[in-house]
Amino acid sequence: MEIKTVKIEKPEDINFILGQSHFIKTVEDIHEVLVGSVPGVKFGLAFCEASGKCLVRWTGTDDEMIELAKKNALAIGAGHSFILFLGRGFFPINVLNAVKSVPEVAHIFCATANPVEVLVAETEQGRGILGVVDGFSPQGVEDEEGVAWRKNFLRMIGYKS
Repeated sequence: MEIKTVKIEKPEDINFILGQSHFIKTVEDIHEVLVGSVPGVKFGLAFCEASGKCLVRWTGTDDEMIELAKKNALAIGAGHSFILFLGRGFFPINVLNAVKSVPEVAHIFCATANPVEVLVAETEQGRGILGVVDGFSPQGVEDEEGVAWRKNFLRMIGYKS
């Protein structure tokens, strides 16, 4: 077995969700849940088929996000994994529960705009995702000023009142 890291290639401001599912139906079901949850959502989704033709299956509503999804899914190359890129102005917090509710979705590895490295194990059979490195290591513990900043920030962007 060989362990590899695959860096997610994307613009800095783009959010994505990386997960694992168990059936090709994932592609259509995630598409349907997204367009039903957020009017006008822009996204690209790619799914690594783990049997049959073993193709990267894809869908979406935005050409740029679709291309990002296909490129990154192919680079990860882990069976039954999916990657969902959200267009500018769309965030995982608005769709994550809907995606998790899709019956085929078995696991979410991350939902972020951070730089991410995917830890992939490669065997003679194929590849599997072990986990992710999401962002950077902590530089310390927040103080009272940091607590106040966090609380104000969440209220400023409308997630708390």
